[in-house]
Amino acid sequence: MTTVTPGRTDPADSGASPGKGDPRGRLPRIPDRVRHGGLPYLLLLPAVVLELLVHLIPMVIGIVMSFRRLTQFYIRIWGEAPWAALDNYKVAVDFDAPIGRALLHSFYVTCLFTVFAVGLSWLFGVAAAIMMQENFRGRGFLRAVFLTPYALPVYAAVITWAFMFQRDNGLINHVLHDQLGLTDQPSFWLIGDNSFVALVVVAVWKSWPFAFLIVMAGLQNIPRELYEAAAIDGAGVRQQIRKITLPSLRPVNQVLVLVLFLWTFNDFNTPYVLFGRAAPEAADVISVHIYQSSFVAWNFGSGSAMSVLLLLFLLLVTAAYLLLTSRGRRGADA
Repeated sequence: MTTVTPGRTDPADSGASPGKGDPRGRLPRIPDRVRHGGLPYLLLLPAVVLELLVHLIPMVIGIVMSFRRLTQFYIRIWGEAPWAALDNYKVAVDFDAPIGRALLHSFYVTCLFTVFAVGLSWLFGVAAAIMMQENFRGRGFLRAVFLTPYALPVYAAVITWAFMFQRDNGLINHVLHDQLGLTDQPSFWLIGDNSFVALVVVAVWKSWPFAFLIVMAGLQNIPRELYEAAAIDGAGVRQQIRKITLPSLRPVNQVLVLVLFLWTFNDFNTPYVLFGRAAPEAADVISVHIYQSSFVAWNFGSGSAMSVLLLLFLLLVTAAYLLLTSRGRRGADA
């Protein structure tokens, strides 16, 4: 016999137990079709939205701006700026005119800077990674020290270098001139021709730990048996590096060089923090040159056209590089 308390309802009479059969006590279930088919896309949606807001939409707006005569008079109403068609591009590639000559010089400086920065960063990274493969006391400490430039904030690191490159009280001149006596007088590192050397030094110091980290990870996939067999056959260290290490690292190096190239060619933070808004002519890389054309000369249409030309150049170089490396990989596999 069941006793029912007045004012309360017996769960058996409702036909459902709380938390199990009662729909009001359960969370709504995701349909199987959405859970299995659409859930991955739903999880990717925030990243896609952020990518649109941060990269794609500004890029499209910049391309539209490159076809307008957008100057300081139309900043608030940039949508009403006169249509310029291809005039901004014609001015940028007219190498007989001052704007075109300045852009060509900046492009040449950027190419030279990229070659030195990427080449030295890759060389130092590979050499350090190979050296760190051997077991010795203090290897873990050296690995941590090598990765310090990569872990430091860019602005703090470059500002420190700017102080070190000061002519009268900088550490570089103190060592080279006062202690070692390698120069007749303290050098100007942040102006003149030496500014290019200073820019390369800071860029290499900032980039080579990334190359070291990637190459060190790639070396972990090379079987130690190959080196042991080569040593038994009489191969020295140089022969092992040339015949085993570098060929095995080819896929890693192909990606590494491409990433370093894109980062260095587009680098804006390093020259801007090191030299300020007006970079010296010897270190007038194209990223700072575009910034000056847009935010110093107040010609956003011309600056946007230069940016689009830079984007097309990088896409062309990347496509050619990937095509050549893929052909070389297929030829090696064959």
